[in-house]
Amino acid sequence: MGSYQEALLGFREMQENGLLPDNFVVPNVLKACGALEWIGIGKGVHGYVVKLGCSGCVFVASSLVDMYGKCGVVEDARKVFDGMPERNVVTWNSVIVGYVQNGLNEEAIKVFYEMREAGVEPTHVTVSSLLSASANLGALQEGKHGHALAVVCGLELNTNLGSSLINFYSKVGLIEDAEMVFSKMLEKDVVTWNLLISGYVQVGEIDKALNVCRRMRLENLSFDSVTLSTLMSAFADTRSLKFGKVGHCYCIRNNLESDVVVVSSIVDMYAKCEKINCAKRVFNSSFIRDLVLWNTMLAAFAELGHSGEALKMFYQMQLESVPPNVISWNSLILGFLKNGQVNEAKDMFWQMQSLGVQPNLVTWTTLISGLAKSGFGFEAILTFQHMQEAGIKPNVVSIIGVLLACINMASLQNGRALHGHLIRHSLYTSIPIATSLVDMYAKCGNIDEAKRVFDMIEHKELPVYNAMISSYALHGQAVEALALYQGLKEEGVKPDNITFTNALYACSHAMMVNEGLELFFDMVSSHNINPSIEHYGCVVNLLSRCGNLDEAFRLIGTMPYKPDAQMLGSLLAACRDHNKIELEEYLSNQLLKLQPDNSGA
Repeated sequence: MGSYQEALLGFREMQENGLLPDNFVVPNVLKACGALEWIGIGKGVHGYVVKLGCSGCVFVASSLVDMYGKCGVVEDARKVFDGMPERNVVTWNSVIVGYVQNGLNEEAIKVFYEMREAGVEPTHVTVSSLLSASANLGALQEGKHGHALAVVCGLELNTNLGSSLINFYSKVGLIEDAEMVFSKMLEKDVVTWNLLISGYVQVGEIDKALNVCRRMRLENLSFDSVTLSTLMSAFADTRSLKFGKVGHCYCIRNNLESDVVVVSSIVDMYAKCEKINCAKRVFNSSFIRDLVLWNTMLAAFAELGHSGEALKMFYQMQLESVPPNVISWNSLILGFLKNGQVNEAKDMFWQMQSLGVQPNLVTWTTLISGLAKSGFGFEAILTFQHMQEAGIKPNVVSIIGVLLACINMASLQNGRALHGHLIRHSLYTSIPIATSLVDMYAKCGNIDEAKRVFDMIEHKELPVYNAMISSYALHGQAVEALALYQGLKEEGVKPDNITFTNALYACSHAMMVNEGLELFFDMVSSHNINPSIEHYGCVVNLLSRCGNLDEAFRLIGTMPYKPDAQMLGSLLAACRDHNKIELEEYLSNQLLKLQPDNSGA
């Protein structure tokens, strides 16, 4: 930082002494402006360059493009680029890098193809930037094209290119390809190792991520803050308290507790493992508490529904001169909603706006989902309308929240209106939304409309099959449910435990004993799914309804779970219907142990 400021001071002295900078000095001055993101001085240097008449120099112009890109003014970078009579590979790289750094990944890829059409050979920087843009967009073909181009052009697999490839393959879910690139790299730095660890974490392969950590330690490389925060996030998501504690100990031994990012990840890990007191201790022992750390602690209380603690922390951070941002307000609103304090959540929503903090998409989505889950369906729908009036485009979560509101209100009219809105605004594209629409129509009583939505989906995935099977079961159409179960297998879709729960429920209510038992055995023998208590419950209910009480009782005795009240209740009701007095008395006693206040038992 100091050397860049010295460069700018030296440039000013040259001007004051009447010395003209050459084409070597100007690029260095512009580099300093870009590094410091001092756009005002950068524009001043640009004007000075134009007066000197050296703006046509390819080195100076390339530096201008780079400076504007680093300062986030990509429009001006493009203007300079378009006005250049001559461009070299550095110029092309500067504009591509600028677009990627400012999140304009599609534009970066477009310029890359323009560069190829111009016959300019790519460098490591070119391909690395293309891979970054492709990773950010999830653009598989473009990224693979970049990899192939690197091979064809004979670019050495150095740490920068290798890291870019690992990052790309990890983000598009091809972790085996990322590992292959990693294995071919002759030199690896901590960044490279971290990217592979992060890649395994992203696809949920925590054991393999830990294995990479062990290999890293065998290479005598120490974990840095990125390694630890990545691992802590993984332990938080998988609720792996044991490994999280080991990671925390490593941080203490290696003096990484002063890193706010690491501390935030430790707090998050303890909170998600429901060790909120441990999270508080780590937070309180931290000497540096930035906004990120405060927000992490706020989110921890909010997720657990500890709205009172969250509110205390919200005021405390302001007393310690840390002004809350929209993320802080979002956590506070979530905490109230999780605790069932809907009015308080709404008050905070309006209060934040009165203080000049504008709600973002997360704010609106949190409020909509919370209102829907709390039974305030009409308010959820109104809030959804207000969000769009505020110019916020809804996402999948907010749409599903409104559909849940329609389900809870049994409002087919509102559900249809929302469906029409989604079609008109091209929002009816994702599998989660289609799944929720099927669910909404079925639960609002229109199985035919649910079937129409299902049939219109071109590429059906398991969740939407599960929703349709559940819909058939809900409407007593067991034959159709089982036919769809067979259909998904024929399409090569692998059923999961939810599929079998829904299909068994259909058999139970249609009293299709043979089909239900066949389904139950198929789940275990053909699909290696261990039956849950819900699966056993469906079969017990099926056998009970059909009068096979002894068989139902034997099944309860063989299952690896203690029977719940619902299971015992269904068998007890069947015993009364079939005059099984001894079994009825036994089940009544068992049910009373589970539910002492159950008068029916």
